[in-house]
Amino acid sequence: MHQEKIEAIKSAIAAAEAGNQDELEAYRMKYISKKSVVGELFAEMRNIPNDQKKEYGQLVNEVKQTAEAKFQELIEKVNASSKKKKSTDLDLTLPPTNVAVGAIHPLTATRQRIIEIFERIGFNLSEGPEIEDDWHNFTALNFPENHPAREMQDTFFIEKNPDIALRTHTSSVQVRVMENQEPPIRTLSPGRVYRNEAISARAHCIFHQVEGLYVDENVGFADLKNTLYHFAKEMFGKETKVRFRPSFFPFTEPSAEIDISCQLCGGKGCNVCKGTGWVEIGGSGMVDPNVLENCGIDSQKYTGFAFGMGIERIAMLKYQIKDLRLFTENDVRFLKQFKSML
Repeated sequence: MHQEKIEAIKSAIAAAEAGNQDELEAYRMKYISKKSVVGELFAEMRNIPNDQKKEYGQLVNEVKQTAEAKFQELIEKVNASSKKKKSTDLDLTLPPTNVAVGAIHPLTATRQRIIEIFERIGFNLSEGPEIEDDWHNFTALNFPENHPAREMQDTFFIEKNPDIALRTHTSSVQVRVMENQEPPIRTLSPGRVYRNEAISARAHCIFHQVEGLYVDENVGFADLKNTLYHFAKEMFGKETKVRFRPSFFPFTEPSAEIDISCQLCGGKGCNVCKGTGWVEIGGSGMVDPNVLENCGIDSQKYTGFAFGMGIERIAMLKYQIKDLRLFTENDVRFLKQFKSML
């Protein structure tokens, strides 16, 4: 009786077919799983006389092996059928689908170009936190206690006493570099900064800066001028002119504003440069001895220069963009104009 039942199951297994995943799963449940007909044959083992158990066990194992071999065969057939169906579903006569290609953001492109120019003359990159304490953002940089930048209306303070603020410039990164590295130092610090300003075509509360610092023995103002001459000509073209206007910054002495000849009118005068032929791009100067001493650097032995500029300002001049707000509005019509930079 058992022999007939086993032979019937083997015949059913041999005749089994599966054309899809559902039928394949149905076969597995019927012949492979613990509650399958093969599983029931193994459960019958306890009712078989001891002298017949060996022979019965061999027959059931053969059925199990046959069921598993058939299952693998069916898996291969279903997979092959699925691949064939997918390949026939592809209509090669249909027109191609256009894949939208993005563009490098103009601020990213400008940042990369600035870094490239300064890396070629020996500057390395340094980064620091965007949330800064009073020491690194103000005190170490020689800001007096009554300086306007320390007021709530100019700076985004996260907490007071102790003062923690969103950094107003990347000069704080330069302080950290000077505290942790002995001269010679030649570093470039790009990054995002925050100031409490009304958003307009010329200003924003969030923008990007890049600041440079060079500290070594016998560094003079001539080194600063030659470095910035090189940058301006590499960034804007060989015909670009540069001038320095005396100014004041707490962390440099002497200090100077950096102007370049207007890129729109070629220095002849227009509404962008207000008829002067010059456009300001940043500030610069020799590092104040107090800043060096605050950072643990001997101001009697070392001197240095520093400069800073807004990446947005450089991008606006480079690509003749008249509204700073376009950089952060995510208008694809504006961004598509820079696809050629890929």
